[in-house]
Amino acid sequence: MASPQELLVKLYQNIGKVIVGKHDQILLTIATLLCHGHLLIEDAPGLGKTMLARALVRSLDLRFSRVQCTPDLLPSDITGVSLFNQKTAEFEFRRGPVFTNILLADEVNRATPRTQSSLLECMAESQVTVDGQTYPMAPVFMVIATQNPVEYQGTYPLPEAQLDRFFMRLSLGYPKLEEEIGIMQMQADHHPIDDLQAVLGEADLRALQDRVKEIHIDDSVRRYIAQLVQATRSHADLALGASPRGSLALMKAAQAMALMAGKDFVEPQTVKKVAVSVLAHRLIPKSRAQVAGRDGEAVMRAILNEVPVPVLGA
Repeated sequence: MASPQELLVKLYQNIGKVIVGKHDQILLTIATLLCHGHLLIEDAPGLGKTMLARALVRSLDLRFSRVQCTPDLLPSDITGVSLFNQKTAEFEFRRGPVFTNILLADEVNRATPRTQSSLLECMAESQVTVDGQTYPMAPVFMVIATQNPVEYQGTYPLPEAQLDRFFMRLSLGYPKLEEEIGIMQMQADHHPIDDLQAVLGEADLRALQDRVKEIHIDDSVRRYIAQLVQATRSHADLALGASPRGSLALMKAAQAMALMAGKDFVEPQTVKKVAVSVLAHRLIPKSRAQVAGRDGEAVMRAILNEVPVPVLGA
């Protein structure tokens, strides 16, 4: 049987056949999957947000659904709806696309706040309640949402409660010169995603998810995570700091990254590496900080420079 590292390397390399030059983003995407988390990918149009999600999905032997978010999308279009069956004279629940393993909510911030909120329960509690009846989700369930920056036309900002449900937020950015040339060469005849095959099944994935929980995390590293989160709650530039959900997510993300690196314990530097992606989107800057251009990511980087890093074994 293949080792966890062998399985993860195969998954990483498979996604890398489509996504060029985005090493950290691929690793963080896989880490989110390993931690039962949900991923928000925010960037300008055309930079590969949806393609990253599709490459991950094609690499996994799992069920997949996709919702194209538009202003006229209704909550029932995502969760499902109860329809009256004239033969049985009873209402029957017709499941929506959310009943899957991986749901791609493309351009999620083009949906209205009411529709966005329909994802809250399933993301936090792995269940959906419709007409007073609760329906459980699949054991493996992940939402990958893409969105354009909020200053783009036709977008609705995600509410704080929704942002807090996302395990990580990523940005791909523009490719470098050689990377862009490579992209053009790869797609000269056909798109490489058409040749992508699944390399990981549900049983393997669930075993890897269980393995993440076994990664040791020292008390000093756990305290370091708590100090980082506590610092967000007292920072002068922030109106709202990270919740305990943020500290739990940071701990799990560090464990997943350690597993992918072939280690059985978490190093403080691993926590620093994932802290911005895990915590920045959960922070709400004050108005004066926003005017000065200090967003959640900038504040989080400043906090990382201020909080002392522990030394293991000291």
